Amino acid sequence: MRQLTGLSAVHMLEGYRTGEFSPVEVTEAVLRRAEEIQPVVNAFVRIDADRALDAARASTRRWRRGEPVGLLDGVPVTVKDLLPEYGVPTLRGSHAVDPAARLADPDAPAVARLREHGAVFTGRTTTPEFGWKAVTDSPLTGITRNPYDPGRTSGGSSGGSAAALAAGAGPLSVGTDGGGSIRVPAAFCGVVGLKPTHGVVPSYPPSAFGTLAQVGPMARDATDTALLLDVLGGADPRDWAAARPAPGGFRGPAAVEGVRGLRVAFSPTLGGQVAVRPGVAAAVRRAVEGLAGLGAYVEEADPDLADPVDAFHTLWFSGTAHLTRSLSPAQVARLDPGLRQARAAGAALSAQDYLAATDVRAELGRRMGLFHRTYDVLVTPTLPVTAFPAGVEVPPGSGLRRWTGWTPFTYPFNMTTQPAATVPVGLDADGLPVGLQIVAARFADATVLRLANALFEAGVAGVPAPALPGAPAHAPERTPDLTAG
Repeated sequence: MRQLTGLSAVHMLEGYRTGEFSPVEVTEAVLRRAEEIQPVVNAFVRIDADRALDAARASTRRWRRGEPVGLLDGVPVTVKDLLPEYGVPTLRGSHAVDPAARLADPDAPAVARLREHGAVFTGRTTTPEFGWKAVTDSPLTGITRNPYDPGRTSGGSSGGSAAALAAGAGPLSVGTDGGGSIRVPAAFCGVVGLKPTHGVVPSYPPSAFGTLAQVGPMARDATDTALLLDVLGGADPRDWAAARPAPGGFRGPAAVEGVRGLRVAFSPTLGGQVAVRPGVAAAVRRAVEGLAGLGAYVEEADPDLADPVDAFHTLWFSGTAHLTRSLSPAQVARLDPGLRQARAAGAALSAQDYLAATDVRAELGRRMGLFHRTYDVLVTPTLPVTAFPAGVEVPPGSGLRRWTGWTPFTYPFNMTTQPAATVPVGLDADGLPVGLQIVAARFADATVLRLANALFEAGVAGVPAPALPGAPAHAPERTPDLTAG
């Protein structure tokens, strides 16, 4: 059972094809693992055992007939509890949400695509209240913890998804990212997370944070990430900003092309703007040296960027005020205290403040557009720190007030809507994962995945599984060729 939970989605599909094991066997193992880790890491809002097993039985029958549907038939997936799923309450980490009122919500586009492709929904993963911060604790569900050290945070806001993946409770999850909310927890938990170019994965209902926020794939390796992006991507009539599907999808370029000839800019500190912990800096630099060994042209170079945190705060806090505008005073009183503060800050901003922030955003995008005329990708640490104690918004003793103080590598690329991924590239001296971030020009998502996959293929990316009871190994392994679909 534990061996099954350590498999990638690609290997699960290969096992179904050959008859080595069935979707029912895999789903039973994943559900058992989810129940086992839940008291330790608190990754789930709900575990849907009955619904998952019904779906797995239907999938098993299809595979036995030789008639699988889509790209993920029988593969267990989890979904962050911000994305509506028909028949299941979307609680969003908040006492302000009426569970009964949310049961009839139609599937979000990402959920609908998973359903079309035969995925097995095993559970809903935790989020901070309304996904507002980069650690995962909420008044409704409590603290989500890091599988590598339950005393540490999983990161956020897709912290439940990252923790579940790292601990072996399924190979795939869908998260959201408005300032790093996929990449931060993926980095802290030693998995892969991709924030796609805005519009590559359609979204509905629209986020209160506008085009800062994207829906994206999370997995334990780059190949599974590309597979999941192929499922999630494409148009949806409910999203006016949805892009056309990528020609040829994402698995082909990610799987078959190396990095020889790619022009890589390595910016270890964004031009001295960020103080990076030595263990993080060393792990990222080793991985970058590995890229050079694979034939990429690597040069230390910094994008011409000043920290846009003030403009980001204007956009983000305005979003929190808009998101919570209809709450009663009694509901506001029960919000996460930090969310109440952000809400008040946003309510005090003017339209002129907001438009000035969009000017900063436009200039940031212009500069990154010019930067990518010279470099195909930008590589940075994903975060300057590894996971800190759980239950707080900022590292103790840091003097920081808000989560943006320790995420300076992530939120700028939400403002530019560029694709950005994190891959695990080692452990620090405390045994905590370190992430490397890959950023490319808008709509160059395949290039991000190409570089991420090369790191895994070369053995540069990947970390040992956490030492939770019975945790499955998920060291990277060469995957079968499923690029033909």
